Amino acid sequence: MRVVQGGEPRSLDPATLVNAWVSNSLIGNALYGTLLVNDPETLEITPVLAESFDTADGGATFELKLREGLLFTDGTAYDAEAVRYNWERMRDQNSGSPSLIQASQIAALEVTDPLTLRVTLASPNPHYAQAVVWGGLNWVASPTALEAGRQAFDEQPVGAGPYTMTQWRRQDHIVLERNPGYEPAPYLDGIELVHNGDTNQRVNAVISGDAGLAIEASWASLGRAEDAGLRVIVEPTGGGQFLALNTRRAPFDDERARRALALAIDIDALNEVVFAGRAELPRTLFDESSPFFADIPIPAHDPDAAQQLFDELAADGKPVSFTFLAYTSVENKAVAEAVQAQLSTFEGVDVQVEVLDFTSALPRLNSYDFDVAITSATILDPDTALWGNFHGDSTGNFSGINDPELNAAIDEGRTAAELEDRAAAYETAQQRIVDLNPAVWYIRTAPAAVLGEGVHGVQMYGMGSIRPELLWTTTR
Repeated sequence: MRVVQGGEPRSLDPATLVNAWVSNSLIGNALYGTLLVNDPETLEITPVLAESFDTADGGATFELKLREGLLFTDGTAYDAEAVRYNWERMRDQNSGSPSLIQASQIAALEVTDPLTLRVTLASPNPHYAQAVVWGGLNWVASPTALEAGRQAFDEQPVGAGPYTMTQWRRQDHIVLERNPGYEPAPYLDGIELVHNGDTNQRVNAVISGDAGLAIEASWASLGRAEDAGLRVIVEPTGGGQFLALNTRRAPFDDERARRALALAIDIDALNEVVFAGRAELPRTLFDESSPFFADIPIPAHDPDAAQQLFDELAADGKPVSFTFLAYTSVENKAVAEAVQAQLSTFEGVDVQVEVLDFTSALPRLNSYDFDVAITSATILDPDTALWGNFHGDSTGNFSGINDPELNAAIDEGRTAAELEDRAAAYETAQQRIVDLNPAVWYIRTAPAAVLGEGVHGVQMYGMGSIRPELLWTTTR
């Protein structure tokens, strides 16, 4: 089967891969398999290459047990020491791993027998299995192969997943073939993973039959695919994409400037201009289907109230002037330009747009060198998304918001064992996020796949992460 997706990985080292549908999850799942998966609706955890991942002390420690007889494709053992080696690399503060947000919760790792790893957390988190499935911790590569260095590993990556790589033509495609040692055996003999950054071309490839599956994130493209009669699967989520307002520096160190922006931006108009009116828009932080839903509306468009705040700031010698750091993707750039156009109708506001490719923009984000940038908090289980994006101790907190009440609520939601207690804590967190306005939410995230004729078995876990071993096709 030919699968088309937006971008290609810079490396196949699992410590560098992002476990999200729109990034590198399919190649990660193909090469390395999955320790665990979750059900996106119930959040129930199911072990795959793991036998179990349990805590007996309220999340202070976990015991990871592996299936017997697992081997990497180089013949070395997929054992507890291999998991420890991979997880230590990801939690190294100097690694720059995108999985550091999840891995940094680990305080210590101890191999207690060949198939058992004891995981001690820095602070209790009974829901830590959800963090594993949301990051690269779910993927384990052969330590022997990793020791050979990045270049050698990228030429011949070694995992224990359902597929092995036979070719990687940079900026073009990756060819995968079935791993005969993986059980149960995947349905497809092979997968060709094609990289195409143009969302319209990705959908066109499925419409024309040139590809069987497109991994997609564009609401407009999903609407076009549905209009063409294609099947579309979208994982329901809360949160979504937002404008991160950098509270570490002016003008957004002043809450009035943040609130003014939230009131000034018309997300319905943005939807029409950028997403052809097809996007699902966030009115509350959590989706109504979530057990953590609270009817706390995010700020709605109110241009008069926005202008009043802009005037107040200008009178105080704080006119709102900022640069919007945008990426080269069509929709990302369009959002920045649409926001710039909307804000140009207000007095006391000046917006510049700086467009960089994502590889160049990422260091700016990671060093917090921006005023406004697009990021996302896709919420299923709230712990990973809220802690990672809005807790004062998180390196992924791009807005820099550091509010004691918000931090305490997020911590309580993490450590509470009962759903009722977690829901109460996250209700407080939702209210504080709305009150503080570190983010301007504008669309729900769309972890999605567009299916061609005869394509079946698309199952997602985590953040829209597709399990390639379950894909299958029928032909007429």
